Amino acid sequence: MPSPRRSQTSTLVGTRLYFFGGQTSTITSNEVWYLELSNSFNISTPPWHNDVAMPVGYSFGTSCLSPINNSTVFLIGGRILIANTRNYSYTSSVYKFDSNTSQWTTPTINTFNPSFVARNEMQAVIDNNGKIFVFGGINHGNNDNITTTAYFDMNVLDITTMTWSITTQPQSDITYADYSATLLPNGLIVYIGGRSASSSGVNLTNMAKIQIFDTKSYVWSTKFADGSNIASRVSHSAVLTQDGNIIIYGGAKLNNSVVIGVFSDIAVLNTNSWIWSIPSISGAGAPPLTLHSATLYKNYMIIGFGN
Repeated sequence: MPSPRRSQTSTLVGTRLYFFGGQTSTITSNEVWYLELSNSFNISTPPWHNDVAMPVGYSFGTSCLSPINNSTVFLIGGRILIANTRNYSYTSSVYKFDSNTSQWTTPTINTFNPSFVARNEMQAVIDNNGKIFVFGGINHGNNDNITTTAYFDMNVLDITTMTWSITTQPQSDITYADYSATLLPNGLIVYIGGRSASSSGVNLTNMAKIQIFDTKSYVWSTKFADGSNIASRVSHSAVLTQDGNIIIYGGAKLNNSVVIGVFSDIAVLNTNSWIWSIPSISGAGAPPLTLHSATLYKNYMIIGFGN
């Protein structure tokens, strides 16, 4: 049974839901756990399995599954520590995990962006051609304090050639960290919530202002969503349903970077009409939660860990 944690990253590989790293009460973990979802189970006694540990402690990063073989997981960015220490390691920002053999490797990347080292608090998506898109993020120093350096670049890693490329964000007022990123079947990445920056300072992003990046044309646009009023937040989760709805859950509200509350609500964004709605929920409600993982498996949104 894994210990409680937050800020881990998770990826669904077939019927296995993997969780990588995360911050426990005492350490930044290098553990790898997975849930086997092929059979139904009681959530009070989930079927946990322990896999081969990561070579480093890992938190506040992001991960995605290769569509080329549907078995290799890429871990991107994050706060990386030397295993079993409190010392940060900046030797690599990309790790590969082969779920078939439980082997970890550090890939060689062409034209890597050196400013991406120590980048964290962002989310990656991967398209069907094997291109990983990671926008923005912030840097992390040699302690638990976040630096003020924020980035507004789109980093693209093509896993078929292991080549890194960068595009610069032309807009001045856009989410850069702690958002959710969801790839639609038409190639659009939908960025919801998070923190944004402008000439007047750092603010929480209006949830009705949806930033869109087209992975085919590399063009940014903005959608303004109608419907229910959804409170601004950071570090929430989002999953995409087969009918084109993005379901978000939880997250935190901030005041000058200090958490002043955590949400327990569920909201739905229809990406066909761009309308927010709050569904009627039956059964016992989920707790207020942030820095958690959420994954869609069949008709279930599975939520794990968090604050």
